[in-house]
Amino acid sequence: MKFDTLQQGITFYENYARLFGFDTRLSSTKKRKSNGKILLKYCVCNKEGFRETPRLHAECKKKRPITKMRCKARLTLKLINDQDNYVIFLSMKATHMP
Repeated sequence: MKFDTLQQGITFYENYARLFGFDTRLSSTKKRKSNGKILLKYCVCNKEGFRETPRLHAECKKKRPITKMRCKARLTLKLINDQDNYVIFLSMKATHMP
């Protein structure tokens, strides 16, 4: 799938996620060093990753619920060779499982 702008690709994935019942967040970005153009942009499920185990010696005033579930739903948008168009690259690695 091809998008005219990076924002169109991000909006597409946000709408897809909403349709399938999960939320997204923007993850890392890879830029070209010479001109700062965004080459890759990662959009992931908001439950991607995991929280480190709490340190035993640290005092916790309030425990927060665990929200990170290691979800692997991800979309990668890649710039097409010096055009200003982006395509889905290495699409969703896994389906979202609530």
